[in-house]
Amino acid sequence: MKYLFFLFLFMCALDINAQDDDFFLRAEEEEELKESSQFIQDDLTGYYDDIVTRSLIEDNRVLEYEPLRELDVLWERRIWRVIDTREKMNLSFRHHEKPLFSLMKEMAENGDIRVFRDESFKEPLNLDDLAGLLNRIDTSVVYDPETYEEQIKITKSPVDPESIMRYRVKEVWYFDKKLSKVNVRILGIAPIKDVFDETTGEFKYEQPLFWVYYPKARYKFAKHRVANDFNDIAPMSWYDLFESRFFASYIYKASNSLGLRLQDIYPDSDYDVLLESEIIKRELFNWEHDLWTY
Repeated sequence: MKYLFFLFLFMCALDINAQDDDFFLRAEEEEELKESSQFIQDDLTGYYDDIVTRSLIEDNRVLEYEPLRELDVLWERRIWRVIDTREKMNLSFRHHEKPLFSLMKEMAENGDIRVFRDESFKEPLNLDDLAGLLNRIDTSVVYDPETYEEQIKITKSPVDPESIMRYRVKEVWYFDKKLSKVNVRILGIAPIKDVFDETTGEFKYEQPLFWVYYPKARYKFAKHRVANDFNDIAPMSWYDLFESRFFASYIYKASNSLGLRLQDIYPDSDYDVLLESEIIKRELFNWEHDLWTY
């Protein structure tokens, strides 16, 4: 009798577990059916141009910088870099849907980030000043077809994002005594515009349109996805790209007493400029390793 009683209890337990498994299985099937079979509605158009809703980037959190004291910084050097978007590794900077310049312009016009005229972040730009930099205003004389009177026509030509092919990056390399390692922090980013002669069309000089203070703007950069040619779902934001330094660049200036660029030191040789840039890169890489004996 005892054997039959325990057998009865065992069969009841198996039946309950089977019912629970069936319940969770049906719930999972309903959830999968809901996610994969029903179309996703968008608040504006009613249809969503994707197969699932994307929330990884929107929910992305920005890590705060590690606490740093002045006494912990034993060595520091400021570096200015140029990111050329024509290089293969930097093609995401000029994505056809929303390049980085369009994103920075949109955030600046919406007041999400502050932009500055100078790289020291002392002269902030208001919306009127920003509009003057981002748009070219031309005046022309036209004739009214009915009265034949002269009229002044004002046309506004915005800066073409395709014309922004380079960005300047200002950063600080420093040795942290507490961590015994060399770190780097980006201070500012500026899109570069080429200025040409209006009559001859010859290149005159390059001009930074504005400077963005990166330590504050990185919170906004973390909410926007970076295009990936190999995986459309790759969850990388502009914050992740800059923090992981997933870009190709060359150094055009390092801190010095006279404030000279490498181009000013070697005005007649682009090869020497690139060679000196590589030398500075190697010095930054070897500085930490030279502190130790292996």
